[in-house]
This record gives sequence, structure tokens and C-alpha cells, in this order.
Amino acid sequence: MPASPSTARAINDRLALRLLQQEGPLTAGQLKQLTGLSRPTVADLVERLTAAGLISVVGESGEQRRGPNARLYGIVADRAHLAALDVRTEGVSVVVSDLLGAELARASVPIADDTGTGPAVEQAVTLVERAAKEAGAERLHTVGIGAPGLIDPATGELRDSSGLPEWHRRLVAALQERLPARVLVENETNLAALAEQRDGAARDRDTFVLLWLGHGTGAAVILDGRLRRGASGGTGEIGFLPVPGTSTLPSATDCEGGFHSLAGAAAVAGLAARHGVAAEPVPHEPHAAALVRQAVATPDAPDSSRFLDALADRLAIGAASVIAVLDPGCVVLGGEVGRAGGDVLAARVERRLVRMSPLPTEVRASALGGGAVLRGALLTARDGAQDELFAPPSR
Repeated sequence: MPASPSTARAINDRLALRLLQQEGPLTAGQLKQLTGLSRPTVADLVERLTAAGLISVVGESGEQRRGPNARLYGIVADRAHLAALDVRTEGVSVVVSDLLGAELARASVPIADDTGTGPAVEQAVTLVERAAKEAGAERLHTVGIGAPGLIDPATGELRDSSGLPEWHRRLVAALQERLPARVLVENETNLAALAEQRDGAARDRDTFVLLWLGHGTGAAVILDGRLRRGASGGTGEIGFLPVPGTSTLPSATDCEGGFHSLAGAAAVAGLAARHGVAAEPVPHEPHAAALVRQAVATPDAPDSSRFLDALADRLAIGAASVIAVLDPGCVVLGGEVGRAGGDVLAARVERRLVRMSPLPTEVRASALGGGAVLRGALLTARDGAQDELFAPPSR
């Protein structure tokens, strides 16, 4: 059935807004060319979007003639302000942006292990409020949060976990109380994968697996362009994967003995020590990342080479298990350790997978590293805000 006039207008408006977001300011003539719509239809949608406060004249094109046809229209970026949070066990980082994702403020605060739940929550919320004020945002429209742990797919909330501090769960509720904003929560590894798909190492892939290598281990699965969370939100809890080479088996409450025991930051640091690799620690990242970075920087040193080979052996065990089930065709080594290993570590893992699996798989290094979670949270907040603001008015 043909679309009703109101539905057709809504489709045309969304198309024009997406083009203005992707291509930047455009003239009415350029919108006509890119959309294939008639000149009167484009004129109508420009008038509607301007009246709604979503677009405005931001300049003139470089064409010789002047007048209405030369006006450049762009999305009103300050129509909404967004925030993204990366919540870790040791602290919180926040970025505030406009509706188009341009960064306006950035801040972080460490939170000590012995900090009480109430003070920890207050530190984090105050950080967000201070960053918003610095960005000149009177209010935040949408807040995207990346956190470790499982997200309940039915409620969108963090599930109880004995391995995470209580302030993580309390933070979401506190932000909803203190800020007149929509709050979206997602697992940190899933957000990293979304960021790599949009802006990073997997831009040309609609199916891949991100293997997160940081303080802990995790995986995110993108199949046919969609993030897969699983029935309980636990897709990618690869730290619990039983693997050879450990002294015990993981349990329902502890991933010790699983893949985490081979590839978590503490395990990688121990492996480096056994191979004689040392490095100065870097603030705000797992020491394992500095050790891997040092080994990659000195590839001709026998100790470095043996360490990287041993680490690649471990990573290939976990990756091969995922590949045998999902056949993703591409594995991205993410997190601080994956980024530190770069192409050198990725190539070593890929060579081992060629021997271990009949399924062809390309292994790539993260392009975003530890910053992928914050980037993914911001993209999620931006998409959520734009979906709401760009939606046709309800009748």
C-alpha cells in the first residue's frame, strides 16, 4: 500500500536529517539531488524542519549566485546535549557532546576500592554535573553508560553481580533522579564493538567478534549488523569459558579457571614476568598493556618474541572456541591490551587460528583501544536522542 501523506513526510524528513548529519551542511538543491525528491517537496521539508528547530541556515554555498538557493542548512547541534560514561571498578570517565557528537567537555575521577557506596555515587554524579556545566549544557537530553557486568535485556538495567561494586547499580538510579535525562545502559564490551563497527577496525564488517582484553576479558558479537545480547544478556562472557592450560574450572560465581585465567591482565602480567619482559606502568591502564607495548616495541629481543608467542597461543585458544560456534570471519582484539599488541599481536593470533580452525578468520587490532567504551556510549546516546528528536510528531 502507498504511504499516507503524513508517513511520506516523516520518511522524507528523516532522510534529509540523516543526510545533513552524514554530509554536513547542504543547500536545498543538494538535498534535492541526494534524496531524489522534487523541488517543492524539498522546500516543504526544509520549512518543516526549520520550524521544528531541528535545522537552520548556517551559511551560504560558494556558488556565484546568491539568494534562497545558496543557503546552507545544517542540524541545530545544540538542540540537545548528551553525555557518555565509562564506568570502571576504579573510576568513571565522562564526555559531554552536542547532538552531532562534537565533544564539548571531558573529565574523569578515580574511585578507591574502600570508598563507600554513597560517596562513590556522589563523586560520579557530581562529575557528570560538573562536565555538563563546563560544556554549557543547561540540561542533558540523553546519557549513555558503559559498565562491566550483565545488562538485563528485559529491563535494560545492570543485573546483580558479586564481582562488581554496589555503587555501579546505584549510579544509574542516582543519575535518573538527579538529571532530567534519558539514561541508557549497555555492557562495556558491547559498546566497544559498536564503536569499532562505526568508527574503528570493523567499519567494513557486518559480522565480527570483538575480543576485549583489559583488566578482564570479554567478547561482543555482531551478526548481520546487529549486536547479539543473548537470552539473559550474557553473550560474550568468555572469561567463564573452560579452556586447557588452567588449574581448575570456572564456577557460576567466579571465572577463575576459565579463559580469564589465561588472558586477563593479571595473567598476562604474570606471563610477561616469566619471560623477563618489564615496563614502566602507565596511569589509568592495566600494567599488562604497557608490558605488551614494550614487547611489540622490541620485537628482535628473544624475551619479547617468546612472550608475544606465548600470549598469542593463549588468545588463539579462546578465539578458536568462538570461531567454531559463530564463524564470524573477523576477530578484533580490543581493550587496552589488544590495542597495545597492535598488528604484531593480531598477526600472531591469526597464524595460529589458520592451524587450529578450518574457518577462514581475519584478526585485526582495535583502532580505538580503551577509548572504545566511551565512544560507544556516546554513539548510543546520540542515536537515542536523534531517534526521539527526529521522530515525526505524535498525533
